[in-house]
Amino acid sequence: MNKNAGKNTSSFWSKLSIDVVAPQIILFLYTLVALFPIFMIIINSFKTRDAIFRTPFLPPTAETFSLIGYDTVFSRANFGIYFVNSFLVTGLSLIFALFIGSMAAFALSEYDFKGNALLGLYLSFGIMIPIRLGTVSILRLMVSMNLVNTLVGLILIYIAQALPMTIFILTQFMRQVPQELKAAARIDGASEYHIYWMVLPLVRPALGAIGIFTMIPIWNDLWFPLIIAPSSKTATITLGVQQFLGQYVSDWNAVLSSLTLAMVPILLIYILFSKQMIRSVTAGALK
Repeated sequence: MNKNAGKNTSSFWSKLSIDVVAPQIILFLYTLVALFPIFMIIINSFKTRDAIFRTPFLPPTAETFSLIGYDTVFSRANFGIYFVNSFLVTGLSLIFALFIGSMAAFALSEYDFKGNALLGLYLSFGIMIPIRLGTVSILRLMVSMNLVNTLVGLILIYIAQALPMTIFILTQFMRQVPQELKAAARIDGASEYHIYWMVLPLVRPALGAIGIFTMIPIWNDLWFPLIIAPSSKTATITLGVQQFLGQYVSDWNAVLSSLTLAMVPILLIYILFSKQMIRSVTAGALK
């Protein structure tokens, strides 16, 4: 009996170790594959042109270190304007999408009116159908409203793009808020707006997840800035980098430096809010 128990225990721990270690190894290898190109771009952006081709896999040394690529970028391109435009478009789109989407989700989750389910189904179609399919109609609308080559036009498009997923996810989260809490607030004389602001902190994990997954596509988008706001005054960082690469495609120092500048902000934001992202995704999975 003891021998059988010992064998069962050892087999259990060996199986458990395999189940635990195997996913970790797979994730580690996937991380290396995903981060390797980013690492190569960043380290080579600080090298001389000869060092890029001679020792591409090694970090810069005192002999190979050079900032000539960054000098070219800042002296011959308006990257400061591109960064400001991207931050404005991404930040304002995110704020308005979360505000409008959370109010709509509160109404859908709290009030049982005629057409509630149909309206929720209609909004979910926005998740399945890409907004780019309506590019021609959107462009005509922007022209008729004189919003071409304006940041307002981009912000309105990104708000519309983010609303379906925002409303769909927040509706499910807000339905999990105890009705007793909201009923007690109404008995105390709280208005519906006050109850909405009271519920909002309780769905903070969902707000964090939506914010992160909405922010990255907006920051990296090239399609709508190229079509709606292609001028140098309204270009975002992604469009600015693309235009810069077209002019300096053979200048590898400038190319790698511009790509690094485009990646750094979103990488820093991800690093700063990675824990919040994990908590948000975990909370969403549990819900």
